Amino acid sequence: MNAAELSSLLRFVASNMIASEAQLTRLDMAVGDGDHGTGMQRGFTAVDKLLAQQDPGDDIGLLLTRVGSELMSSMGGASGAIFGTLFRAGGKSLSGETVLTSALLARFLRDGLDAVCKRGGARPGDKTMVDALAAAVSVAQPLESAPLGDALNKIAEAANRGSEETRQMVAAFGRAKSLGERAIGHPDPGAVSMALILRFMAQGCQSSRVDAQAKGE
Repeated sequence: MNAAELSSLLRFVASNMIASEAQLTRLDMAVGDGDHGTGMQRGFTAVDKLLAQQDPGDDIGLLLTRVGSELMSSMGGASGAIFGTLFRAGGKSLSGETVLTSALLARFLRDGLDAVCKRGGARPGDKTMVDALAAAVSVAQPLESAPLGDALNKIAEAANRGSEETRQMVAAFGRAKSLGERAIGHPDPGAVSMALILRFMAQGCQSSRVDAQAKGE
């Protein structure tokens, strides 16, 4: 997947994340301040506008880094810092690369996870987006030689399992921390957002493959 194709994929992700605002707001009202959905909507609206206006160029690392910077500046707050860090750090690790492969996706996720953990201090089991991201990283490494679409499907499934596991966790960060065991039974909104991003990437990649096959490419 070249930079132009990745830009189109990210716009597909942005559109679907914008449409997920109500779902994410509802989840955050149970354990947080209720603003996670609007924050993600605001961030991905800005990303969609950025991608619509800018030439993607050839460097997929630079493209992903720009997305991270846009998320960070438009969302604000903890979510903006964390999701922005994921894309900025993961993107910088792919600097100079021109074609996204399963191996490079695994690197993006791994280096993004490392940066997020360093920035926020969260670890798997703390009921944060790290639980979904770490689950994705754990399956991405063995899939480095798989076709990108196949790898994305399995990575997205793992991230979803990771987000679902947060239902049984006590939060170590944010407003949910003050709820103690009352947060059990509710998934972490950030983890759900992470899983959705990867799910929409997988869906968009599959859609692109179907279109290409229909055109005989």
